[in-house]
Amino acid sequence: MLHKLKIAFVLALTITVAGCGSKSKPNDTTAQTDTTKAAAASSTKTILVFGDSLTAGYGLDDQSESYPSVLQTKIDSAKLPYTIVNGGLSGETSAGGKSRIDWLLKQHVDVFVLELGANDGLRGIPVEETEQNLQTIIDRVKAKYPKAKLVMLGMQVPPNMGATYVTAFKEMFPKLATKNNMTLVPFLLQGVGGVRTLNQKDGIHPTAAGAKILATNVWQVIKGIL
Repeated sequence: MLHKLKIAFVLALTITVAGCGSKSKPNDTTAQTDTTKAAAASSTKTILVFGDSLTAGYGLDDQSESYPSVLQTKIDSAKLPYTIVNGGLSGETSAGGKSRIDWLLKQHVDVFVLELGANDGLRGIPVEETEQNLQTIIDRVKAKYPKAKLVMLGMQVPPNMGATYVTAFKEMFPKLATKNNMTLVPFLLQGVGGVRTLNQKDGIHPTAAGAKILATNVWQVIKGIL
């Protein structure tokens, strides 16, 4: 009788151990999967596109049509580990951007793309004032993330602003880019500005087709630094 009890105990112990072993495998696999996901997430870098209504995708039917979203698609197609954060705000000026930048810099930034100044130009704000505001924004980014790569998106204003203002405004962007060692996209709206079919009724903001061209303008320049 005692012999039978010993056999029964051994069998029960074997079943219990086997059962524990079979449960450990899924748990190990889950742990490995979670670790892999965490590693992948940590390896993904952030591109902050900081701008106004052009970046925000003003007037478009869907946010996915904005040029930062189209740019994200190009990045994904190239299998590059970058995620774009759209920091666009309609109506934003350089002064407004200066007040808002610190909040957005709470998240880590690996690449900073600056698209601001157009609203300053349309309002006739002195170029020197705009330049100073943009420099302050750049300085704050450099102070918080000294290793971040910097990109400047150049803008232009209509000729009715006057030749002197138009020239000074246009030259401001390459000047800041050179001073701060930034990669420069000479004119974000190249191929779109002034083309009626690629702009909305206001003649200022691009259509979805126009936004695709903007994304290409940016992509052709920044793909080399990603």
